Amino acid sequence: MTAERTNVVIAGGGFAGLALALALRQSLGPSFGVVVADPAIARPAVDARASAIAAATRRMLETLGVWPAVAPTAQDILDMVITDSRLDDAVRPVFLTFAGEVAPGEPFAQMVENGVLLKALTERARVDGIDLRATSVTEYEANPQTVRVTLADGAVIEASLLVAADGLRSRLRDLAGITVVGWEYGQSAIVTMVKHEREHHGRATEHFLPAGPFAILPLTDNRASLVWVETTEEARRIVALPDEGFQGELEKRFGLHLGELEAVGPRQAYPLGLGVARSFVADRLALIGDAAHRVHPIAGQGLNLGLRDSAALAEAVADTARLGLDIGGPDVLERYQRWRRFDTMTMGLATDGLNRLFSNRSDVLRLVRDLGLGLVDRAPVLKRVFVREAAGLSGEVPKLLKGEAL
Repeated sequence: MTAERTNVVIAGGGFAGLALALALRQSLGPSFGVVVADPAIARPAVDARASAIAAATRRMLETLGVWPAVAPTAQDILDMVITDSRLDDAVRPVFLTFAGEVAPGEPFAQMVENGVLLKALTERARVDGIDLRATSVTEYEANPQTVRVTLADGAVIEASLLVAADGLRSRLRDLAGITVVGWEYGQSAIVTMVKHEREHHGRATEHFLPAGPFAILPLTDNRASLVWVETTEEARRIVALPDEGFQGELEKRFGLHLGELEAVGPRQAYPLGLGVARSFVADRLALIGDAAHRVHPIAGQGLNLGLRDSAALAEAVADTARLGLDIGGPDVLERYQRWRRFDTMTMGLATDGLNRLFSNRSDVLRLVRDLGLGLVDRAPVLKRVFVREAAGLSGEVPKLLKGEAL
């Protein structure tokens, strides 16, 4: 079969894959061919989640022309409070608070519903003329000059670079023989949305409970997104409860500080674990997003890590393409891997450590961590460092995350 020819094939039309496609097309022009292959393009899955979009990620989305479609439903996180208590404690003392701005008028994060963001990315990709195909990549063969990609619909494409953005169970990662280092936590995150009576005033709250964090993340229209961590067995039980029973479990953890509550939207439970690919690259292949890493949601950084991958890879490819060099060559891939692996490992180990520190019933550890939280709360300089880290503005930041076009 005669193969089609393009520059880059991206397997996976989620956040990271579409953001990369947009960055490449907008920086290198319509003559630069980008194919995005994902069966979900025709049938988007229902996703009850919302994500905290860090300031750097928002700058990237603004630069790509996606943010205007998202902004009307985005909710600024104006401040954040952290508590640490047992489930049945009558009072949940606040040990740590964070102001919500990295600069005057610029919140460190904004909450966006996943479905809204994915729709905005997909529509922008269509406007920009990116070749979206509702099929999957089934096989590939890396050669010295090109990579030959076979799609499930029978099409064959030759490209300079193949990008695996195909999720936690990445087929391309497996085909490349890249293993993942990590472990399961025996925890699952229950995700749903609630409607509440009173205004949240842009406040995010993270209750650290013995089973895991219970995060209340503000949305527009007096709603909140919940990320509610339990043991996997307990999560299954809670999700399966009838509405009245689920409401009782919800109120026990949420409290009534925002008035009457009503769970709205579907309930979903996601198993949690840590996983980092041993390599982010292989011959003419780069891994981004969940194909490259999986972290605990305790810091709300999963989606942001994936978009940082996209920004870094897009910059490495664009710089090389403008020099007329091979965009799938080892120099490009190694530059991308060096750029992203340290940040990813650091975030993975940080979230793993936080989860182990807080998801336990030890009174001794509880005393130690509460003392630590109190000390951080009294150190404004340290708090500013943490806010900038959460905003994605620390370290070697790709241009797109600074709001600069490639």
